[in-house]
Amino acid sequence: MKLRTLTLGLLSASALAFAAHAESITIATVNNGDMVRMQKLTEDFTKANPDIQLNWVTLEENVLRERVTTDIATKGGQYDVMTIGTYEVPIWAKQSWLLPLDKLGDDYDAKDIIPAIAGGLSVDGKLYAAPFYGESSFVMYRKDLMEKAGLKMPDAPTWDFIKQAADKMTDRANGVNGVCLRGKAGWGENMAFLTAMSNSFGARWFDENWKPQFDQPEWKKTLQFYVDLMKADGPEGASSNGFNENLALFQQGKCGMWIDATVAASFVSDPKASQVADKVGYALAPDNGLGKRGNWLWAWSLAIPAGTKKADAAEKFVSWATSKHYAELVASKEGWANVPPGTRSSLYANAEYQKAAPFAKMTLDSINAADPTHPTVKPVPYVGVQFVAIPEFQGLGTTVGQLFSAALAGQSSVDDALKQAQDAATAAMTEGGYIK
Repeated sequence: MKLRTLTLGLLSASALAFAAHAESITIATVNNGDMVRMQKLTEDFTKANPDIQLNWVTLEENVLRERVTTDIATKGGQYDVMTIGTYEVPIWAKQSWLLPLDKLGDDYDAKDIIPAIAGGLSVDGKLYAAPFYGESSFVMYRKDLMEKAGLKMPDAPTWDFIKQAADKMTDRANGVNGVCLRGKAGWGENMAFLTAMSNSFGARWFDENWKPQFDQPEWKKTLQFYVDLMKADGPEGASSNGFNENLALFQQGKCGMWIDATVAASFVSDPKASQVADKVGYALAPDNGLGKRGNWLWAWSLAIPAGTKKADAAEKFVSWATSKHYAELVASKEGWANVPPGTRSSLYANAEYQKAAPFAKMTLDSINAADPTHPTVKPVPYVGVQFVAIPEFQGLGTTVGQLFSAALAGQSSVDDALKQAQDAATAAMTEGGYIK
């Protein structure tokens, strides 16, 4: 008995000594379903890396953005791994705030990352964040209403076709709107949609010398087309509708078409949540024949701040969480439909995933149609498809979003909204030192 007690005591002492030598890393992440699932599955990581302990700071998206931005800008050093978006990566990498991810392991297969996603997370050919999941945007439409209208949705429609179909599908007497699009103000709400849309009309936020371009005819065509389309075929109160509001409308059978995030496909095709689950088709975001489609590109990704003193341990975790192995782990526990989408080419070549996600091919095609390094028809000095990767964009994008939302609501004209957007952008770029 004494010997057993002594042995247990030695083991306990050994365990305590090991724990004292274990390296602890702190991970800041967003409180969405995929990240919550990741936390539940981390025993797989700690078994393989018993010398690394994980501490989690899980926050709502807006709070997360504020905390990690403050921490990295002030070199606070609170976090060893940060969950950030495609908007932050090129800005922070150029400020030398992030470490390049060049030690992800021999079996990581970085070349398997979808090129469009990798391009948005790279600077000068170096990867500065590893994508956890990615998305683009595309057209979701009611196949039954399209057939009733006597039309067939092309895989790659034009905006003219969208307008034609919306006119024919609108049936206000039965509560059906031909098209539902974002109208709620915000750089990540209506301006995500409108900036991506404007690319396909040949518009751009700034020319090569950072001069704002809202006074150019391409923006007039974009905003006028959008406002006219929504007035004729959109839902009432559209200027208050964002992603969630339009999702609810579509699931209730009140939208003939909806152009929005590819991740919405699993929601509109879920028979438990959607009244039209068996009637949904998918197509690429529209174009105008100018070589750019009206779709965006986004990824939630894991990055390592330059100030961490635990870079090796942090990179091991980033490698695990964004690996092929992790995808297989999720599939074994939760099913292929719940694997984080939009990051690896191999997932879209997987027959089991294709079977579980009938929208998989169109999602991949949509992601591949976006090029964050060449987002516009005419040359620009910035990267980003539905945003401009400069620090000033968050505030300026929301200001312009408010002006365009007001035009949609009929509170101002398209011309007035564009003039005010030009003035606001000129003031912001002058204050930021981009133009004199």
